[in-house]
Amino acid sequence: MKNHRSLLSCISTIFTLCSFGQNLPSLIAEKNINSTFSILAYDEDAQEWGIGVATNNIYVGNSTIYIEPKVGAFSVIAETEPKYGTEGIEKLRTGKSIEQAILEVKNQDDGANYRQVSGIDAQGNVFAFTGNSLKYWKGNASELLRTHYVVMGNQLEEHVLSKMSATFESSKGTLAQRLLNSLVAGQNAGGQISGKQSAAIVVKGANNAWYNQIDLRVDNSKNPIKELETLMNYHYGRIRLNQALYAHKEGNKERAKQKLNEAESMLAGWTGIYARIASTNLIMGNKSSAIKWIKKGLSENPKWTVYLSAFYLLRENPEMESIINPSIFNQKDWESAMGMMSNLGMELEVIGLGNELIQRKIESSYLNFLLGRSYFYEKEDDKAIKHLERALQMDSANIEAQNLLNKLKRK
Repeated sequence: MKNHRSLLSCISTIFTLCSFGQNLPSLIAEKNINSTFSILAYDEDAQEWGIGVATNNIYVGNSTIYIEPKVGAFSVIAETEPKYGTEGIEKLRTGKSIEQAILEVKNQDDGANYRQVSGIDAQGNVFAFTGNSLKYWKGNASELLRTHYVVMGNQLEEHVLSKMSATFESSKGTLAQRLLNSLVAGQNAGGQISGKQSAAIVVKGANNAWYNQIDLRVDNSKNPIKELETLMNYHYGRIRLNQALYAHKEGNKERAKQKLNEAESMLAGWTGIYARIASTNLIMGNKSSAIKWIKKGLSENPKWTVYLSAFYLLRENPEMESIINPSIFNQKDWESAMGMMSNLGMELEVIGLGNELIQRKIESSYLNFLLGRSYFYEKEDDKAIKHLERALQMDSANIEAQNLLNKLKRK
């Protein structure tokens, strides 16, 4: 009778847990399975491979994404198994099809019934499977294979995958942006029935420099996809900021203004880049906008004061005179002040300030380099050489001073 009660208690416990969205096979087999949805895709024009994924577990990007440009990519969700990614990529290298690569690993995998795997090769051919045991879980578990992409997931609301697919196909922009739009659509369609915890997007290109590869991860959040959107904005906002500076340098003022406006709308909240936004505004002649971003930085981050010395040139502006206090500047602060003025082409001001500081016994290798560079820009080569040599006397490892001095002596 006692054993009978224990059995009934065990069965009751299992069905109670099932009612909360956990799956019966997972509990019995002691599997670490979590509801997840993902999209894997290839952009033929950009020669990029990418994966977007979201789950109710922590750090989903750690074990579900495997990409090798010019070879292929794999997304492994539910009960993850890295072999599908690592061995799958090696099989593609040997000439196996994407279907062969996945099925050969699956045939050696005792836990395949608990997994979902999608893959794509160098030409964009796709294959995927959903483990048979996933049908016992609450919610939907399936995959949709389309041209150059796959969406799949488990423990999902009914229309998640169809919405992800439709949104990906209708979206404009880069592959990363389209992947993000697809994840957003999936979440808006209900996402996982058991909640959300983390999300990630990784995009790698055959021709992309390291700084253009995208690896964005939100490892633990109540709203991970929303935070992923913020990270994506920061990534592309920084690019827009660089584009604004380049357009200004090329004399395309209209494009520079457009790109700066786009950057500002995308970068709000990243206080560490506000100084660059402010300096870009100064370079483009937008003094009032620069002051706005300086004040925004100070209001959002108590430690933003570290950037203030760079804006020494604004000290006499009525809005800044109570904020910028040169009397407390140290050597590094003065170097920042001179560096900003030089970036703005204020070489005569740099020369005047630098000589004044040296008279006040405030001197460093970098200060002399800045002074020498300004003399160089003003075509006063003898004075430039003097200060560059002084910079190297104070620090023989000052490579910037050495390079400029070498350039001058080669004239």
